[in-house]
Amino acid sequence: MSSEQRLILATRNAHKVTELRAILTEAGLGTGLELLGADAYPDIPDVKETGVTFAQNALLKAHALASATGLPAVADDSGLCVDILGGAPGILSARWSGRHGDDQANLALLLSQLVDIDDAHRGAHFACAAALALPDGTEHVVEGRLTGTLRHAPAGTGGFGYDPILQPDGETRTCAELTPADKNAVSHRGRAFRALAPHLRDALG
Repeated sequence: MSSEQRLILATRNAHKVTELRAILTEAGLGTGLELLGADAYPDIPDVKETGVTFAQNALLKAHALASATGLPAVADDSGLCVDILGGAPGILSARWSGRHGDDQANLALLLSQLVDIDDAHRGAHFACAAALALPDGTEHVVEGRLTGTLRHAPAGTGGFGYDPILQPDGETRTCAELTPADKNAVSHRGRAFRALAPHLRDALG
């Protein structure tokens, strides 16, 4: 790939931009590739997530950025799916409390809904759909998952979203207590973007 190659990450979430850069670099896509967040194009409006699945929303965002910039674009849509809530909050994870992106309010509401639920029934998983869209309309979408159990109270200061309450299977730490490298190795987003990496290599040359 040439030194001029650019790839747009369809998110204005600084935490996600940092995380995705690390994941793609680890997957061997950092050399000769400039990774930009959507903030590099402030005139492009945010995309309404009207899909009813993670994959649909990820593709909506990736296609919108690819069309607006004329560059390859990647996007993800992810969330927390709680077993006893039938998979909720799911695609509504970021706005579960009614205010988009209010992590503390979302955490507080979810924990209050599960306050009387025993550990044996607190199973949940993070789900992520990662999408690649090219200006010519070509698209690829893959999914990743991280299963675990929900804690009764937040623990850890790393990560974002629901990371402080999901303890991955086989771990004693929550996602917010993991180092960035440990988290990327097992996370739903890391798994999804590593699966997308071969398609990125083919698209970028």
